[in-house]
Amino acid sequence: MGITDHQAKYFAHELTRRFPPDDASRLAGALVDAQVDLNPHQVDAALFAFSSPLSKGVLLADEVGLGKTIEAGLVISQRWAERRRKILVITPANLRKQWYQELTEKFFVPCVIFEARSFNLGRKQGAQNPFSNSSIVICSYQFARSKESDVAAVPWDLVVIDEAHRLRNVYRTSNVIANSLKRALAQRHKILLTATPLQNTLLELYGLVSFIDEHVFGDVRTFREQYTVLDDDTAFQSLKRRIAPVCHRTLRRQVASYVSYTKRSAILELFTPDQSEDELYELVSEYLRRDNLQALPGSQRTLLTLVLRKLLASSTLRSRERWRRWPTGFARSSEWAHRRQSWKRRSRLTTNPCPRRPKSGATIRRRPKH
Repeated sequence: MGITDHQAKYFAHELTRRFPPDDASRLAGALVDAQVDLNPHQVDAALFAFSSPLSKGVLLADEVGLGKTIEAGLVISQRWAERRRKILVITPANLRKQWYQELTEKFFVPCVIFEARSFNLGRKQGAQNPFSNSSIVICSYQFARSKESDVAAVPWDLVVIDEAHRLRNVYRTSNVIANSLKRALAQRHKILLTATPLQNTLLELYGLVSFIDEHVFGDVRTFREQYTVLDDDTAFQSLKRRIAPVCHRTLRRQVASYVSYTKRSAILELFTPDQSEDELYELVSEYLRRDNLQALPGSQRTLLTLVLRKLLASSTLRSRERWRRWPTGFARSSEWAHRRQSWKRRSRLTTNPCPRRPKSGATIRRRPKH
């Protein structure tokens, strides 16, 4: 069945109609066929991303479970409807497939996941830069960093970065991936997604905001002088005003009226450790208090000590398996390294060399000379 000239004109009007950046009607055209159940805070977050056309990007920092992927999908769909289709999604490698499914099944926009094999295949098929693709490109942090020059060569209309707290130490030159992505995406509009924009220090918030726009706070020395200590209410209010145009965060308690969560109740059980458990706790604590402790990195010693004490507070049987799987920090200690070298020297003399220490009382057989 055809449409009349009047209907065609009406459809053309709706497709080309313009709205203010903060008008919810702006998203209507992009969501005609989207398979999503939207909540008010998600629409607010998407509109916040459009609020300033001169902005270099925003940080969407809603709490866990409030649908930051949907919020980013709204922005992506709108950009796609506006035919601004140079869009890049950078995400941890284990989330690439999830992003692909969300965008293709809920927003019906074409996507492609780039990794070494698909990228090289594009090169073999004649593409000078496979990132310059007609579909939305999804890739991992490591892959984007390895292809920094190719990423920088594309005039992206939008870049979405998931789990963006990985970039919070971008002000440190030691964070190679974050600095590489910052250089490659310096002039692009970015949306950073993270539920934890701040964990241990305000400098992490500085890092995320400076990744978007390094002119918001200036250099790191100036930020430290102004905001490292927020005892003064004036400094606190100044920081809130600075991040207000860049950062948007919704808390669970703010959406409790229309989002139902499973009610969780904590059950506390008291227990008394026996004498052997007390002795174990004291022995490990004494070891951790050594001044010349080499098993733990100095910069992480306080944090790892807290983790170890938490394990000791659990049952001995429960914590035993965790101790067995503990990271290789203990293996880096000088005492352990000395023992490993000794075992290796011994293993060269055995008929079946292995890095394991010989059992007590075992004899070492020498290899026959040829």
